[in-house]
Amino acid sequence: MLSIARQTIRNQSRVSTRALSTRASTILSKLDIDASAEVHGVYDGQWGGSGEIVVSRCPTTGEELARVRTASKEELREALARTREAYTIFRNVPAPKRGELVRQVREALSAKRDDLGALVTLEMGKILTEGVGEVQEFVDICDYAVGLSRMMNGSFIASERPEHSILHVPNPLGVVAVLSAFNFPVAVYGWNLALSMAAGNATIWKPSPTTPLCSIAITKIISRVLEANGIPGAVASLVTGDKDVGAPLVNDPGVELVSFTGSERVGRIVGQAVMSRFGKTILELGGNNASIVMPDADLSLAVPAVGFGAIGTAGQRCTSTRRLYLHRSVAGEFLERLEKLYKSIKPGDPLESKTLLGPLHTHAACGIYSQAVDHLKSIGSELLVGGKAYDSAPFKGGNFVEPTISVHKSVNKSDSVWTTEVFAPILNVGIFDELDQAIEWNNAVPQGLSSSLWTRDLRNVGKWIGPSGSDTGIVNVNVGTSGAEIGAPFGGNKSTGWGRESGGDAWKQYVRWSACTINFSNEAPLAQGVNFSA
Repeated sequence: MLSIARQTIRNQSRVSTRALSTRASTILSKLDIDASAEVHGVYDGQWGGSGEIVVSRCPTTGEELARVRTASKEELREALARTREAYTIFRNVPAPKRGELVRQVREALSAKRDDLGALVTLEMGKILTEGVGEVQEFVDICDYAVGLSRMMNGSFIASERPEHSILHVPNPLGVVAVLSAFNFPVAVYGWNLALSMAAGNATIWKPSPTTPLCSIAITKIISRVLEANGIPGAVASLVTGDKDVGAPLVNDPGVELVSFTGSERVGRIVGQAVMSRFGKTILELGGNNASIVMPDADLSLAVPAVGFGAIGTAGQRCTSTRRLYLHRSVAGEFLERLEKLYKSIKPGDPLESKTLLGPLHTHAACGIYSQAVDHLKSIGSELLVGGKAYDSAPFKGGNFVEPTISVHKSVNKSDSVWTTEVFAPILNVGIFDELDQAIEWNNAVPQGLSSSLWTRDLRNVGKWIGPSGSDTGIVNVNVGTSGAEIGAPFGGNKSTGWGRESGGDAWKQYVRWSACTINFSNEAPLAQGVNFSA
């Protein structure tokens, strides 16, 4: 019955009177997305979608890009069942062969890198170089996972009993649900999918409801690779939708691991729900990241890095620089240079290669930005630059705001200005006198994702990365808070969620671990010398 319903939806969705701009239609057509009709937002080996409609809008122009049919309750149940079934097949594929599939995914993504990057820019709003870079990050993690597929090693442990061996063995985990956010609509899924596939799992992806087209384009590419190799497409399933789709995924006992990227508020709900059924989570939540500039810092490096950290992706990265702590001796010069940099950056069409400032993702985000600016004014903060939305042509239809620098007379580390993350290009600046004071301010927030120290003094470096230093998951020196390479584990501490994705030991979360004691002797001694004989 479900397949009949899907065919009915296909037939009914062939009618549309909505006009699409040339720039949008060109990008979508290159990725096999026909936006002249309703777009199917469910894939579990076949395409469908009979649930609610979500509308994808271009944040640059306000234009409606597509109407996507999300997963109904029945389709979600079927997608979960097919993903589980696909897992029972895929787990028995040898790991190096799984790695070969990841390699083919990598090649397919690389061939469409620029087109996918343009789609990220069109639908999410980040500038083109960042959109292409995000797809490259997916390509890079595939490279990493290919090698990892031959190196997902357990360990051998010496036994205290004669002619016994203990092995620590990793096996595929099961079904992995990936709930990704709007700000990285491609890369975050890539981090999870590549490692999950190498580990032998099946993945079901629920993207942000505001970036469905990116997920559909990616899934089309991956599904072709799987199907060409005789692997069930449901190894990489897709279910678009809002919380009515996300909540059942999170609560389903058949989902062994939930990887969630989003706000602290929703992350707390997700974490509690999964823990209540004793599932596993990877949580990537708020950032609220700080950069600290010491007197000996190289300002020619620090100023542009802080500028990118605060302005890049219009301040919508989880690693965006929200707080800047300047040593009193360099504060004046640093702010003078930073203000000059800010004033040189103009908004524009993010699809144009020279544009460095694109829009916020949604109109609602503009409202949050305006509220934050009003609050800064009310408490007497000095707005060095910015503080307004662009509401005249050619930006009237989009979500453009001015990057803002807010300089505070003093720092009350418990004030909400410092402890609450605002997902917009607003940089709050405080002045300090000693490194210990700046470290205390850095650590005095609930979040713990990224931080950076600008110094050339090795003693400062040692303190910063040591036990009395920064308590974030990413602790940089002479590198900004924003941007990370796939070879290192990515994630944060405290209310950021403690999750780790991408490199390092992150892969170990995607497997089921077993300690296996093997007796190859003619005796059956007990551990610790226990004697249980009469």
